[in-house]
Amino acid sequence: MVKALGSQDIDPFTAAESLRAALNQVGIVLPSLAVDAASPALGLVELGRVRADVALRLAHSLRRGGTAV
Repeated sequence: MVKALGSQDIDPFTAAESLRAALNQVGIVLPSLAVDAASPALGLVELGRVRADVALRLAHSLRRGGTAV
């Protein structure tokens, strides 16, 4: 479990790459995953849109504790 930090303490580029790596470990790709350049002060990470089958695989993976489905 990751210790909760204030949003201003977290680099959005690091967060996006960490998420990309974790998703890659379970075979899930979010093609639009990126830092939201339109709001740099907020540190937002854009997850983008995915096909329904990818959304279901992501949900199943989360329910299984992050193991590949």
